[in-house]
Amino acid sequence: MDSTPSTEVLHDHHPYFRVYKDGRIERFKEFPYTPPSEDPQTGVKSKDILIPPENNVSVRLYLPRTTTPDEKLPIIIYIHGGAFVIESAFSRVYHPYLNSLAAEAKAIAVSIEYRLAPEHPFPACYDDSWIAFEWVLAHASSAQGPEAWISNHADFARIFLAGDSAGANIAHDVMVRASEKIGPGDEVKIAGMILVHPYFGDGKPDKLDKLFSLIAPDSSICDDPRLHPMAHPDLLSRLVCKRVLVLTAEKDFVRERSLLYYCALKKSRWDGELEMMETEEEGHCFHLPNPTSERARVLMKRIVTFINQDSS
Repeated sequence: MDSTPSTEVLHDHHPYFRVYKDGRIERFKEFPYTPPSEDPQTGVKSKDILIPPENNVSVRLYLPRTTTPDEKLPIIIYIHGGAFVIESAFSRVYHPYLNSLAAEAKAIAVSIEYRLAPEHPFPACYDDSWIAFEWVLAHASSAQGPEAWISNHADFARIFLAGDSAGANIAHDVMVRASEKIGPGDEVKIAGMILVHPYFGDGKPDKLDKLFSLIAPDSSICDDPRLHPMAHPDLLSRLVCKRVLVLTAEKDFVRERSLLYYCALKKSRWDGELEMMETEEEGHCFHLPNPTSERARVLMKRIVTFINQDSS
């Protein structure tokens, strides 16, 4: 019997991955693990936490320098991008970015490591991120939660959901779920949502939606609210946060979908404050490979200002 792996391609999603007819998946780029540390440049400390018992979900926590043992800081729950199929919260792309974000915003950051498609099709990434979100919120009801950094320093009235690309899509779904759980009178409050170059569908049979059809085979691409929230104005109207920042880039291949989302949220009955910034002459998630560029620094400053504008 011939055990040679098949070379016949079933799906080719360059530059992300290739699926062969025998079920093998070939990714075109590896993302080596970067260990947590105390960053010498920013002073931010980080560590990895495994959240038992569901699906081995894990997070990387970031704690900036604090002035007192119980100083309260905003919480950024961050979800990495990568078209749902690549990247990691522990990669050499996202680890330094979260170090910088935690330092500049002076915020606790919780970076979620979720299972990737297509080995783990939808809704794995959404469910993993929701588990991590609920784990963070569990600390609000207990002064002695499982993680001291959160229990000692988290200001649960200043929670921010954030993500880039596919991570922005997932962050939006977490916001939708949270909006069914958190009431206006609750002590826990999601102060805002930050969507960086969000990777949404629009129900049209193009290359993006062909990718969605592979990683979400049981979903209706045209109307799934996770992939195409713009088609659900009632859902948008119920978002519990009071501020949303949508970030786009002039040459981003999903720019038009970011604009569609912005317009849909603006036209809905949601009564919050909606902001948008577009970066000229840049493409999708340009700031991650070039974090020290002038435009990347402007983008970071805009995010930090959004997080801290209501700080007392």
